[in-house]
Amino acid sequence: MDYGKLTLTELKQGYRRDEQGGAYVCNVCGERFTDGQVYPVDGKYFTPEHAAKRHVFGAHGGGAAVLIHSDTKYNSLTENQKDLLSRFAAGESDRQIAKALSISEATVRRQRFNFREKAKQAKHYLAVYERVFETEGKDTLMPIHDKAVFLDDRYVITETERARILKNAFASLNPPVLKAFPPKEKKKVVILTLIAAQFEKGRRYTEQEVNHIIKPIYDDYVTIRRFLIIYGLMSRTRSGSEYWLTE
Repeated sequence: MDYGKLTLTELKQGYRRDEQGGAYVCNVCGERFTDGQVYPVDGKYFTPEHAAKRHVFGAHGGGAAVLIHSDTKYNSLTENQKDLLSRFAAGESDRQIAKALSISEATVRRQRFNFREKAKQAKHYLAVYERVFETEGKDTLMPIHDKAVFLDDRYVITETERARILKNAFASLNPPVLKAFPPKEKKKVVILTLIAAQFEKGRRYTEQEVNHIIKPIYDDYVTIRRFLIIYGLMSRTRSGSEYWLTE
């Protein structure tokens, strides 16, 4: 999941709307439910959005489970907190939770209170951040992909810097044709992010298919392929037989 691009509602429900592609898309696995089609589930037929809802619940345990157990650097929940939140989400009473975890009901209620206070704190921080940094006309920071490996200054890039780097690094942006692969890490981030965007989310590629996509962009496709893995933009099987976007 790309937390920077999803709304709070999209995060909570576990799927998002792709207006350009005319489909509802699962945040976890990228499965698409296209407009104009009906989807059979357990002997019944559902519209794309209802099919997406049922998919998130059936395949991934529901929107709450997706968020609680999501494998992302932004998920700072401890295992105990995940357990508690999963039980709250399942509708267990304080008494049931206390009995299952061998703690008092007062402790359960105190944890529920702590979760609520943290949510208020997070809401306040979000309001402050949006008011200060996302005001119209201000130069915003380039989003960081969810599986970024190196969280350091190389990712502190404004949209203005990004545009300048792309203009200087590419002979053409549509289709992308890279002049040279630079040594500076910040430029690598911008360039690799653009190249990664040429791949489809949720699709598995052979090594030959990856090479076929990269080679028209830059002759040294082996270097680009390797750095896509190093920077966490793509993953691959141990044997290298399959590649895919990690977001």
